[in-house]
Amino acid sequence: MTSLDDLPLRNDLRGQRPYGAPQLRVPVALNVNENTHPIPEAVAHDIVAAVARAILTVNRYPDREFTTLRESLAGYLGHGLTADNIWAANGSNEVLQQILQAFGGPGRTLLGFVPTYSMYPILAAGTVTGWIAAERDADYEISPATAAEQVRSNAPDVVFLCSPNNPTGTPLSLETIESVYDATDAMVVVDEAYAEFAPDGTPSALTLLPGRERLIVSRTMSKAFAFAGVRLGYLAADPAVTDALRLVRLPYHLSALTQGAATAALAHADEMLAMVDDIRQQRDRLVIELKRLGYVPHRTASNFVLFGGVDDPKAVFEALLAEGILVRDPGIENHLRVSVGTKPETTAFLDALERLGTPQTGRPGPNRLEP
Repeated sequence: MTSLDDLPLRNDLRGQRPYGAPQLRVPVALNVNENTHPIPEAVAHDIVAAVARAILTVNRYPDREFTTLRESLAGYLGHGLTADNIWAANGSNEVLQQILQAFGGPGRTLLGFVPTYSMYPILAAGTVTGWIAAERDADYEISPATAAEQVRSNAPDVVFLCSPNNPTGTPLSLETIESVYDATDAMVVVDEAYAEFAPDGTPSALTLLPGRERLIVSRTMSKAFAFAGVRLGYLAADPAVTDALRLVRLPYHLSALTQGAATAALAHADEMLAMVDDIRQQRDRLVIELKRLGYVPHRTASNFVLFGGVDDPKAVFEALLAEGILVRDPGIENHLRVSVGTKPETTAFLDALERLGTPQTGRPGPNRLEP
């Protein structure tokens, strides 16, 4: 049988590994930051009806400009945005890929602050864009001074800022974003995939868009909207940016079914986002309980918690898996990451972790109170 080494693969892709988290069937899957809450039934019926209507049109190509969807996304985001400011694709990964196709490429570089979303260097490799791994401050923070210095010294063509950061959950201040923008002539992309999980009143980078034609804010419906299986990511930017992305997008890249489902979901935004408060509550519970068990959870504004103090991450990962609970080993020494689940899922994870014993003593921790 032919192996990968037998094929005329691009030299720069040899030895690379594809993105991948374990896809295992377990009772409690908390490893890929999905929204584990189901879509409300009444909303699901409306989405199904929208998809059914779209099915009747699939003998024709879909609206290449996905105008209705862009108008709906602009209405959801607010901030005075219009359809001209909006772009969408099959998940935010494709949005980011198209940005690199337009503004990266051979001889150009992308800078990100590590540890960060593991797809960034993979997208860079796929678009033949050089990857620059910039450093963070202590506890995975990025101050305005650190950000500006790293950008000035590396002179990238594109900067990705993950806000809040994956896999650490670290929030990012608007001051840091502004410092990066002012320190470079590069395209600055703020990846706000988890923005809806931030505390109420947290300002979005969307507020910085006016007058900043090189600033892009990327979002997704995968997380807060519980739409991971639909694959719909989008961005807001100056209309010139969306014009640039039209040069690299594939024809009719958003299917009629995707457009119909996403537009219907946005019409029920309030109901779709009603589960966010419960997710925040369980996230805060995880932080409190992980501390009590002797672990070191990091500051997070997302739907997951990175926690340190894990003496043997592989052993803990396997022990949890043996109990039907799947978490994520992010490759950070002495750390694991757990997505926020429903209350029963969160309880199952905490109960299993408690049975393993506290990291300092190996003995069961004290009984905890249910929220």
